[in-house]
Amino acid sequence: MTEIRALLLAAGLGTRLRPYTENLPKCLMPVSRRPLLEHWLCTLYRQNVSKVLVNTHHHAEVVQEFLTRKPFQGWVDEVYEQELLGTAGTLRNNWQYFADSTTLLIHSDNWCQCDFGNFLRYHMFERPAHTVMTMMTFDTAAPENCGIVKLDKKGVVTEFYEKPTHPVSNLANAAVYILEPEIIDALGCGPEIVDFSTEIIPKYLGQIATWKNCNIHRDLGVIDSLIDAQLDPTPENCWSMEDDWLVNYRRNSVVRKIDSMIL
Repeated sequence: MTEIRALLLAAGLGTRLRPYTENLPKCLMPVSRRPLLEHWLCTLYRQNVSKVLVNTHHHAEVVQEFLTRKPFQGWVDEVYEQELLGTAGTLRNNWQYFADSTTLLIHSDNWCQCDFGNFLRYHMFERPAHTVMTMMTFDTAAPENCGIVKLDKKGVVTEFYEKPTHPVSNLANAAVYILEPEIIDALGCGPEIVDFSTEIIPKYLGQIATWKNCNIHRDLGVIDSLIDAQLDPTPENCWSMEDDWLVNYRRNSVVRKIDSMIL
């Protein structure tokens, strides 16, 4: 089994969450009074992911300060993007960090609760032999706002429609992927690209396995989903520390505002 590393995409502007993102970056929006990014890092920590790279841009200094906390030292790294590179652009720009590793590519504005260990095991030991990527999927109530997939009998993606006007189903791309090293190598040697959904996925149709999250999957890039997530059951946190950073975080006006909405 190869080493597993992860890229947590956390640089987005969070335009759909304004005015909240004028004060706090999207990746640090609260779920149960802890930052969304901390929940993701906890998920990866529980699965023994050896190294994690977090890209930053919007409110980068706030995210950088968050990542200096003791539990993240030694295994979580940060890379600043002066200009946003896009989903695939960030992966390509840092391909050497992930070379020779199985790579998790995760949009950190997703609130994802599932048996993540089973997701990894499926990719490692159960996916069809000819596939080089596993895409997490979920059933969406708004297929017109998602990437919709069509599968063969083995659960391999044969067709992909990004935000279709007339969706063929409600089975959606969850924007959580496991990539084999050959994809990373191809990115490193290939031309500059920006978007993973439109520039990478179409090239690998017929080679993308899928694993369905039948539990909780929400896009927290919109305020209604962010509020709904506060009422979801949350897993036990990996780190019980109540440090100065967390105390100050809970005093933030955005965190207090979201708390007040669910009281």
